[in-house]
Order: sequence, then structure tokens, then C-alpha cells
Amino acid sequence: MSRSARPVTVLSIIRDCLDALLHPSARYDALTRARHRAFMAPRLLGSLAAFAAFPVYLAMRGAPSAIEVAAFAWLIEPILLSWFLSRTGRFEGAHVLSSLALAGLIMAVAATTGGIESFAAIWLVVVPLEAALSASRRVAAFASLLALSCAGTLILVGQLGWLPPEDIGAAPRGVLTAFGVASATLYAAGLAFGAESLARTGMTLLSREEERYRLLARNMSDVISRHQRNGAVQFISPAVEAMLGMPVARLLGHGLFDRVHVADRPAYLTALSDAARGDVRSVECRLRQERAGSERGQIDFIWVEMRCRPLDHDQLRDATADAEVVAVMRDITDRKLAEQALDQARSAAEAADATKTRFLATMSHELRTPLNAIIGFSEMIAQEQALMLGAAQRKEYAELINTSGQHLLSVVNGILDMSKMESGNFEIASEPFAPRAALMHCCNLLALKARENGVDLITDAPQDLPVMTGDPRAFKQIVLNLVANAVKFTERGGQVNVSAAASGSQLVLRISDTGVGIAPDDLKRIGSPFFQAGKTYQRRHEGTGLGLSIVKSLVALHLGEMTVQSKLGEGTIVTVKLPLVYTPPQVAPAESNIAMLTPVLRHEVQDQPALVKKSA
Repeated sequence: MSRSARPVTVLSIIRDCLDALLHPSARYDALTRARHRAFMAPRLLGSLAAFAAFPVYLAMRGAPSAIEVAAFAWLIEPILLSWFLSRTGRFEGAHVLSSLALAGLIMAVAATTGGIESFAAIWLVVVPLEAALSASRRVAAFASLLALSCAGTLILVGQLGWLPPEDIGAAPRGVLTAFGVASATLYAAGLAFGAESLARTGMTLLSREEERYRLLARNMSDVISRHQRNGAVQFISPAVEAMLGMPVARLLGHGLFDRVHVADRPAYLTALSDAARGDVRSVECRLRQERAGSERGQIDFIWVEMRCRPLDHDQLRDATADAEVVAVMRDITDRKLAEQALDQARSAAEAADATKTRFLATMSHELRTPLNAIIGFSEMIAQEQALMLGAAQRKEYAELINTSGQHLLSVVNGILDMSKMESGNFEIASEPFAPRAALMHCCNLLALKARENGVDLITDAPQDLPVMTGDPRAFKQIVLNLVANAVKFTERGGQVNVSAAASGSQLVLRISDTGVGIAPDDLKRIGSPFFQAGKTYQRRHEGTGLGLSIVKSLVALHLGEMTVQSKLGEGTIVTVKLPLVYTPPQVAPAESNIAMLTPVLRHEVQDQPALVKKSA
């Protein structure tokens, strides 16, 4: 073992022995442990060294005097004080007893060596200095009063002549005085070094504690902040830079408040204010985030959960103190996305359930009615001999059966076409065709129906309409469904206008009527499968509610656009825009956009047209 390592080993052995003597209450706090060691170490070591030197002193000095015996007996007191602290852990009580013991020894020596003029009287200054190591104002004040009381007592006793006569000459008195001053100075220097050591230990522990909390604040994902009641930030942990993409300096003061979404600012300030009054509050709000490489003007928000609590409950008892709040913020954007996805899934399930209900309600009538007619009239024809049916009646019944069968076939075809479109199995068979001829053919097929209903059907299709590329069967189905709907919902004496025109690279179809119109609430749901907007209309009409839904899907498959404008009691205008040349779309992955995370600016909403647009 090297010479330099030996002192370290001895010191560590001494420290381990002292730690074994410490009270359990002082073993888990580093500063308290250092103070207890600083109290016990010099007393135990000094007493042991004095007891070891006592036989040598007797061999050199001879028989000791009464004062010398009392002085050496006093060396037992530090050991007793260390034992007291080790057993009870009462640090302030040990310092009080130490002050009493030191003051008692000084009084005993000074009383026999000249009173206040004794060399031991200078040691009264050491009593409050030693008590300063207790870090307690009460102990220091008690030690100061004790030293003053002892000095006053020595003066009073000397003035009253109660002191025993001293037989010390002038030369020995000067030596003793020098010894008293030198010993008191050395003891005070030891106390000063002990105080400095404790202060250094406290600073080291404080630095370690700050480093520990700094490490925690820098590496935890949650953001810790300190606020005033009005929301001003006094401190915020560096984790906010990764969360918001901004330096900490820009978020101090009201910098963080400026990044809170406008709609969430009242809740943000309310949570801080309630926490400043002593309550624990939690609030969810949106914060504006700056991402690296984001386009200029792009606004991104993230959701955070902020839990607020008062900084110190003791401040709440002082009405004049400015209450402060500590907040912990956590990014909950993923949770919000999951909640939104769950809400969308729930809405989709509810919509599917409502669609199923509408389907059953509609199909129960649309399928049962023609089937009842087919079964009933076919049974009558089968019993024509018993019923004595004539040829005219048989023909009429056969026509009714055929009409019911055609209606049933159209219902089934509509359901099958809608199922194909919803499942994505409906394919566009693109080929060149003349849209004017197809439009005129559809209008001619519905002209008889319009005359039976007393409705004027007017067609405006110029001769020079260009040839378009698309699915002619789908085009005819679009026209037939729209014109048939317009005729069906137009009262007798009304008018239906059908027009077609080329506009740039699109063919624009416009079907307008003077019918009953559509209510605003129903207008939002037009185009949904099996939806029939007819509760407030003047008369009921048959149908499955699939006509506009099929038109909407066919227009979307052609990459077109359909808009519906209507007012209750004034008629409806349906505009369909189809590309003259159909080009199959390029399939690209859809991008997910959370509306709640990217709020729409007010002026953007106001600039949108007032038309109700139906899209696929």
C-alpha cells in the first residue's frame, strides 16, 4: 500500500466508525449526516487523545491539583454528549448541553484563577461560536445569553469579594493569559474550519441536487413550467424545445400563452388561476408547433394535457404573497387521434345501422307491394274458369303483373348497382358516344310520364355538342334518374327544364324543376343511400331512395361534380359536370388530416360558395 493511500484509508475507517454511531434519523440525509459527524468527531477524538496523554502528564507533573483533576474529568463530557446525540438524534439539544458544559468549565476555572480577569474568561467568546455550528438561531441565542450571563456573574462575584484569593504571580499570570488567548483562538479557528467544511459540504450537496434535477428536467419527455397567476412563464424545462420546436427563451413571459389556440385560452388561464388559489386543475389545450422545414404560413397544432398545482401551500396563507403555479405538460396528440378515430368508427357504425334500418323500412314496402300484386293477379288468372274472366281482364291482369315485375326488377337492379359501387366493383366501360343523342333518348322515354303527371318537360341540347368519352350506360342512368326525380316531385302544371352545354373540357348538365323543393336539413343528406326527403312534402312518392345516391356515385366514378340547389316550395336545380374525356385516376395513398389539429381560419370559411356541393 502506498503512503498516499494510507491517510485515505484511515479517514474512511474513522468515517465508517462515526457512521455506525449516528442516529437512524441522520443516516438518510447527507447534510444532516455531515453535521452529526462534525459534532461527534472532534469531541471523541479530542477526549481520547486527552485520556491517552493523561498518564504522560502525571509522570512529568506529579500529583495533580484539584483544578487539573476537574479539567481532566471534564473530558468525559464530550463523550457523554456524543453518546446523547447518537442515542436521541437531537442535534440542537446536544449543542445546548455542550454550551452548558463548556460554560460550566470556564466558570469553574475562572472562579479559582481571578474571575473575570482569569485567562479562562476569554473562552466565553467561544461559547456562542461553537453554538453557531448548530445552524439554529435558538441555540445561538441561548449560547450568547449564557456567555453574557457567565461574564456578568464573574464580574458581580468579583465586585462582592466572594472569589477565593489567588496565589499566582505576575509572570505565571502572563503565561496563563497567553495560553488562554492562544487556546481560545485555536479552538475558534477549528470551529471556523468546521463551519467552512459544513458550508462546502452543503454547497456540494446543493450542486449535486441541482444537477440531479437538471438532468431530470432535460431528459424527461414531459415539460415542467412555473407560472404566475396571470399565466406568465418564469421557468420552463428544455423538453419544450422538442415538443414545440422553439427555444426556451421565446416561451418565457407570455410567449407560451401566445402559442395557445385562441379557443383554448380561457380554459388555460382558468386552470392557472384556480391552481394559484390552492386547487389542482387539469386542462387539455392546443399549442402551436413550429416544425423544421414546414411551409410558410402552415399552422400545426398539437394537443397537450397540462396539470397545474400551487407551488407552495405556505404561500397561500400569506395574502400578500404572489401565488405561483407549477404545471406539467404532456403531449397527448396520439391519444386525441385515437379518440377521433374511435369517434369516426362509432359514427360509421351508427350510420351503417341507420342505413340498415332505412333499407329494411324501404325495401319492406318496395318489394312487398309488387310481389303482392304479382301473386294476387297470377292467382286470379289461374282461377279464370271459376272467376269467369274475360280476355280483356286477363290482358289487364297480365299487364299489371308485368308492370309489377318491371318495378321489382328496377328495385333489385338499383340495389345491386349501389352494392357494386360501394364495394368498388363497378367499373367504367369508357367509349366515345354522342351525349346529345343519349340525352334526347332519355327525355323521350320520360316524356309520356311527364304528360301523365301534367308536367312540361323542356329539353335544350345544342346540335354541336362534342363527342365525349365515358360510359354511355352510366350517362343514361344519370340522366334518367335526375329527370325522373324532377318529374316525380313536380306538381301538376309545373315545368322541368333539361339543358346540356360544353364548358371548356367539361359537359354541364342542368336539370331544374318547379317542384316542392328540399328542406335545408334534408338537403345535407341528399345522396345518402335509402334516404328519402319526403316527410314535409305535400304528397308521398314511391321509391327506394337510391336514385340520387346512384347518380352521386356514377358522377364521382367519372371524376365529375354534382351540386344541388333547392329551396322548399320553389323547386330544385341539379348541376352535373362531367369531363368530356374520361381519364382513369392514379391511385395514391390517402393522407390523414385531423381537422381538430389544423383549425380553419375564419376568412377561409367565408370565401367558400354558398352552394351545397355533393361529392363522393
